[in-house]
Amino acid sequence: MKALLVKLSWIDRPLRRAILATGLTLALFTEPFAAAAQPAVKVARIGFLSWLGCSDDPYLRGSFREGLRELGYVEGHNTVIECRSAPGRPERYSDLVAELVRLNVDVLVAVGTDLALAAKQTTTRVPIVIVYITDPVASGLVSSLARPGANVTGLSMLASEMSQKGLEILKEVAPSVSRVTVLLDSRNPGQVVPYTQLVAAAKILGVSTQHVDVRGSADLETALAAVLKQRAHALFVYPLPITPRDSQRLAEFAVKNRLPATTPHQPYVRAGLLFSYVTDMAKQFRRAGTYVDRILKGIKPGDLPVERTSSSC
Repeated sequence: MKALLVKLSWIDRPLRRAILATGLTLALFTEPFAAAAQPAVKVARIGFLSWLGCSDDPYLRGSFREGLRELGYVEGHNTVIECRSAPGRPERYSDLVAELVRLNVDVLVAVGTDLALAAKQTTTRVPIVIVYITDPVASGLVSSLARPGANVTGLSMLASEMSQKGLEILKEVAPSVSRVTVLLDSRNPGQVVPYTQLVAAAKILGVSTQHVDVRGSADLETALAAVLKQRAHALFVYPLPITPRDSQRLAEFAVKNRLPATTPHQPYVRAGLLFSYVTDMAKQFRRAGTYVDRILKGIKPGDLPVERTSSSC
């Protein structure tokens, strides 16, 4: 506009005003057309299923979103994340999946075996990325790690090996331990197989094991009472379908009763249990973002091999 004023400076004032008015009018008409010519931003709709709670899930808040941002997905611009959870109420998992399917999400991210199974049983249309899964083949989630087939792929971990190593470390930390109570959800196939192998490993270490079933928040107080009756020396705690507040209660119980406790679930350590030996979860959730990206770009989930990740303390 400055250049236009310079060039018109020699024209008398009334004519100059008329020319400028015409130019401004043309600009008002042409700017909307220029904006309309810009390509529309395609928004990726990602459904996220968390058993920890949408506001309490550290991996959703942190590493998963970070992984997406590194790949160019920005919430509020080209990405929408729809999270659903029902902490302590696994009976609602199928309803959560159905709700996200009705929202026409482009891909589902399912955390844990129970939620992943609920997702697979609810939809064969929406691609599913699984995270934090013990054995997706034995659980019936995929046909094989190399060729998952159907609409499911993602990441798994060596849960049996991690459980055995966690027990070994527990014995090193507390050599006098000879009786360990295992807290698990016996309905979860992702815990049954590792527990069977844990029992075998415990015998080699000279440790006897017993288990207490926890299938939801309503079972926790009864389970803790059972631990005391079993006169446990230590605890091994699998990821349970309980709320973050329940996790805090569990940690307080372990400390009060001087029970060293190991777990393959890092948030329990943040709540107060002694230690964990588990897959690098932050790395897993960043990698989940890569799977989401490849699916959104057109690769079929059944053609993406399931990745197994290593463990860390």
